[in-house]
Amino acid sequence: MSVRKIIYEGDPALRKRCHAVTAFTKRTAGLMDDLKETLIHAEGAGLAAPQIGILRRACVIMRDDEIVELINPEIIKQSDEQEGLFEGCLSCPDMRGYLERSKEVTVRAQDRNGEWFEFECSGIAARAACHEIDHLDGVLFIDKVEHIYTEAELDELLAQLEEESEDDDKDKKEKDK
Repeated sequence: MSVRKIIYEGDPALRKRCHAVTAFTKRTAGLMDDLKETLIHAEGAGLAAPQIGILRRACVIMRDDEIVELINPEIIKQSDEQEGLFEGCLSCPDMRGYLERSKEVTVRAQDRNGEWFEFECSGIAARAACHEIDHLDGVLFIDKVEHIYTEAELDELLAQLEEESEDDDKDKKEKDK
């Protein structure tokens, strides 16, 4: 396993549709290991093969405390959308934006041995699955985002959320008395 260099927006590899994985070999396992190691190092929610310059339909996403490997993934079921105040991307490191994505998704994918499985996720994991599958089709979140926040807007939103969280904590403590 090794940490790979993440490529950034502007690199043509990020705009290409990836090829299906057809051979499940040690090389495929090595790619999945490298994706996992790179994701852990970058502290992200997901990472797709094209983000490290590999044009294969493979990605990893965080779900709770586990990393799920998805090869040749496709979304087969989606729910209503959730707000996405701060979606970002490891390939667009200084950008955060507002983008609605499904609250829950079911993904059909293969594991590193080529076995098909279905994977259900919600919340941030669902957002990450949609985001990473977009990468496999050459689509970046900035192509879909409704608004990219300036640094000042982001600071203001974070302060507002922090204040709301403090107010919720106070309300909870009063109810517990």
